[in-house]
Amino acid sequence: MDPVEIYGAVAVSAMVLCYALEERGAGYVLAFAIACLASASYAALIHSWPFAAVELVWAAIALRRWRSAPRGPRSRARPLRRSPQ
Repeated sequence: MDPVEIYGAVAVSAMVLCYALEERGAGYVLAFAIACLASASYAALIHSWPFAAVELVWAAIALRRWRSAPRGPRSRARPLRRSPQ
């Protein structure tokens, strides 16, 4: 793998991870938006313009969600509880 492919794999992996963790707080929504921008830049580097456009749209949506997300100690998701055994 060349450095550009590694960059793309890291960017897309970060997107998936942050998307899965979005319910835990607004910081993950912002991280998802940043990862979308990284993926868009990767798409531009490989000249995949439709992919770049879609990632820019996802980044804009995520930034809008981040701006409207509640903040503060009560807005954090509760930790997962184990079921009784």
